[in-house]
Formats: sequence, C-alpha cells, structure tokens
Amino acid sequence: MVGLYNWNKYDQMYYLKGALCGGICCSVTHGALCPVDVVKTRIQLDPIKYNQGLVGGFRQVVAAEGVGALATGLMPTAIGYFVQGWFKFGGNEFFKIKFCQKLGDQKSWDNRTAIMLGASACAEFIADIFLCPLEAARIRQVSDPSFPKGTFAAMGKLVQMEGLGGWYSGFVPILFKQIPYTMAKFAVQGSAEIAIYKALPTKREDMSRPAKMGVSCTSGFIAGVAAAIISHPADSLLSKINKKGAGGDGGTVSRLWNITKQEGFMKLATTGLGPRCIMIGTLTAGQFLIFDTMMPIMGVEKFHFHDPAEPHH
Repeated sequence: MVGLYNWNKYDQMYYLKGALCGGICCSVTHGALCPVDVVKTRIQLDPIKYNQGLVGGFRQVVAAEGVGALATGLMPTAIGYFVQGWFKFGGNEFFKIKFCQKLGDQKSWDNRTAIMLGASACAEFIADIFLCPLEAARIRQVSDPSFPKGTFAAMGKLVQMEGLGGWYSGFVPILFKQIPYTMAKFAVQGSAEIAIYKALPTKREDMSRPAKMGVSCTSGFIAGVAAAIISHPADSLLSKINKKGAGGDGGTVSRLWNITKQEGFMKLATTGLGPRCIMIGTLTAGQFLIFDTMMPIMGVEKFHFHDPAEPHH
C-alpha cells in the first residue's frame, strides 16, 4: 500500500472487468430505451408531423407502422452500445487511474474534476470510432423504412451506397455530441457522488450495498439530465445529417452548417429535449446502477477518489 491507493489492485484484469461491465450496462440500458429513441428521432427528423410530444409520438408510430416499429434499430443499438460501453467505461477507469498514479494522492484529489473530464474525453474519442458505423446504420433504419433491417446488412448497404463515408458522415457530430456528453456524465456523476457521500452520516466504506446503489442511481440521474442538455444540439444535428440529402451535397462541415442555418440553434437545442432528458436521466441512472452492482460481483471495487485529509480504511 502506497499512500491512499493500493495500485496493485488496478491491473489488466481490473480494466477488462470494467470494460465488460461497461459494455453490458450500456447495451442493456440503450436497448431497453430503444422505443423512446425511435420516437425521439422521429420528433427531431419530422417535428411538423410528430408534434404531440413523447406519448403522442408513441401513438402515432404504432398507429402508422405497428408496435414492431418501436424496435427499429434495436440490434445495432444493442451491439453498438456494448462496444461503446466497453471502451467508454473501461477506458474511463484506465485513464482516470493512470492520471491519478502520475499525479499522486493530493494532486489527484485537488484536480479530481479535471481528471474526470480528461479521462472521459479520451475514452469517448476511442469509443466513438467503433460506435459511429452502427449509429449511422441505426439512424438510417429509423429514418428510412425501406432500409435493410439487419445490423450488418444495413452497415453493408451504407458502404455499398456511399463508401466508408456512409459509416463516418456523422463522426464529427458524434464527437461534438458524445465527448461533451460523456465529460458531463462522468464529471457530474463523480462530483455528485462525492458530494452525496460527504453529506451522509455513514462513511461509504461502511454503507450497505443497497444504500450505495441508491447513491449510484441518484448521482447517475443528475448526471444524465446535465449531459442531455449539454449535448442535445449535436444530437439533433446527428439525427438530421444521417437523413438522406440533409444539408446539401458538400462535405460534412458545410452540411452541418447548412442544417444549423436552416433550423436555427434554438430549435436544435430544444426540439425533443424533454423526452431526451427523461430518457438520458433514466438511462444514465441505470448505467451506473448496473456498473456499480456488477463490479463487486466480478470481484473488483470501482476506483473512488479519496480526500487525503480524511481518515481512510
């Protein structure tokens, strides 16, 4: 044991278990909320037709296309977010711990917010390289009912039609959406978790597992709402740029600029925001609940920042 942390615990197996838990928690939560995402994407793509809010949107989709339409894009969602969660949560643990090892106990505590922001940004960039093709396939399936329904068939069709650009036309908006989203998600959740534990009379180490799960859920929901608001304009752009012909025929940046001019920033920032706050708040609470539950089941304890001024055992 050196200082506050037993660094020997954080070996390759720890990161692999963290990545697996991250893949499962993201795949399960995004898969479960796929119907909400279908309706949200329709509201963003066609707000004139889908103008009755989330519940009304559900009714419209079911009336027009049947209940099965709510599962559109489920497979690329489940696979894509397993891959993304693997790199996002696993990578976040990896970068966070490596930064703390480099800085030492006191500097790690003093700079904990910067470490959480930096670690999550690095992890998300890597995750998005793998997520982008699956997300492009999912959005095309949702916006074009004639598109192939199979995950790999849809990805193959995109390449056939548009080359590798079909997979990565949304890469820039995915980065603009996902990196601020993930930075807010992990930094707000980490800060909220620390604040909640500090406010409670019992030390984290002495709390029951259900009480800890309550903290994970509460801090996760707070983080999800914050992350949803920050990333919503880019989420709207991502939904629109994957729609065939959106923004003209130029490069990605010029198409994004054209869409922004057509829609206006306020519309991009607010259309579908309510449903997305509910969706992302619930989703993020679920993710941290599953992740923080599974890590001990896997035989590892998630890394936590410790204040060197406070007694620790």
